[in-house]
Amino acid sequence: MNKSIFIVFLLMATQFTFSQVQDEDITEFKNELSENDMLLDVRTPKEYREGYIENAINIDVKSDDFVEKVSALDKNANIYLYCKAGGRSAKASEKLAALGFKNIHNLDGGFDAWVNAGKQFVKE
Repeated sequence: MNKSIFIVFLLMATQFTFSQVQDEDITEFKNELSENDMLLDVRTPKEYREGYIENAINIDVKSDDFVEKVSALDKNANIYLYCKAGGRSAKASEKLAALGFKNIHNLDGGFDAWVNAGKQFVKE
């Protein structure tokens, strides 16, 4: 009986974690951010300087201080994440969910898909 309860609890916890992250096609992203929205580019600073979506904040998911930097953000904000193709932003989304962020949007396809769709971007 205890084993069954544990399995049900584990399934519920897993469903709760994944329900915090919504995958969305980056080409459908409008980049019309409100006060309660944040756009995170989780690529390297070098990749960011080569081009990024306007209003994006760069926090490299592979940096040693990633958790420290994102922990300072509002956990109730709508967080939109992207990387080059979608892999790193998916990992960053998982980290944010584990930290208690509530409204996480992984922009699937990444910056490459954004550029290939002819969308505007900023280059330093």
